[in-house]
Amino acid sequence: MLRWTVTFIILAIIAGIFGFGGIAAGAASIAKFLFFLFIVLFLVSLITGRKKIS
Repeated sequence: MLRWTVTFIILAIIAGIFGFGGIAAGAASIAKFLFFLFIVLFLVSLITGRKKIS
């Protein structure tokens, strides 16, 4: 999922350089959504993934 975030960030930067405003804005919003989704899933996995059985 992090790979998709990086892909859309790079696409947004390239589209911004060439002046494609709508494409850059769309790619940036998708990248932002995927980034926050990745952060939430990472935090959930940290909380639930470290259970010790004694």
